[in-house]
Amino acid sequence: MRKLISFMHISLDGFVAGPKGEMDWITVDEELFDFVGKRIGKTDTALYGRVTYGMMEDYWPTAADQPNATRHDIEHSAWYKTVHKVVLSKTLSGSGSPDTTVISDNLVEQITALKQSGPDSGDGSEILLFGSPSATHALMQLDLIDGFWLFVNPVILGHGIPLFADIKAKIKLNLVSTRQFINGVTELNYTVKRP
Repeated sequence: MRKLISFMHISLDGFVAGPKGEMDWITVDEELFDFVGKRIGKTDTALYGRVTYGMMEDYWPTAADQPNATRHDIEHSAWYKTVHKVVLSKTLSGSGSPDTTVISDNLVEQITALKQSGPDSGDGSEILLFGSPSATHALMQLDLIDGFWLFVNPVILGHGIPLFADIKAKIKLNLVSTRQFINGVTELNYTVKRP
């Protein structure tokens, strides 16, 4: 069965965005892009909440075509065009985009089916949940997230949108790996410890 992994940038005090959704505090550079790109390139399914999906659709399909496109823009745009996108939304009835599925209800059944499907649904395969704090909160409450791939940024926001909100039960984690980047960001890769 494929694993569902939440991929997030996070502040040292646990926020994934400022109070109005600001993400201008996130630190990225070529070293981080290269590291993330290697893992993302092996993923064939990306999961988004409606707001994050809208931001992705506005940028990535044509990012590589821009005159000032970076290597990261070109590589991620190519991946985005081929990856199967799943959107959690109660308001979208259909995306109209190729390779995109909208899930609006029956989250447990539909996410479980998604984990069991795919060209490589064996152990070690994963579905990456990008950003999307509301979707992450909903999936955490239903115990559907199997791991957290976090990039802790060297900043304290003081307030904003927390990653861990309305947790109904303790979630125990196993640390799989960690990495320190030159820009001060620290990667923490956890799996959820289940009985």
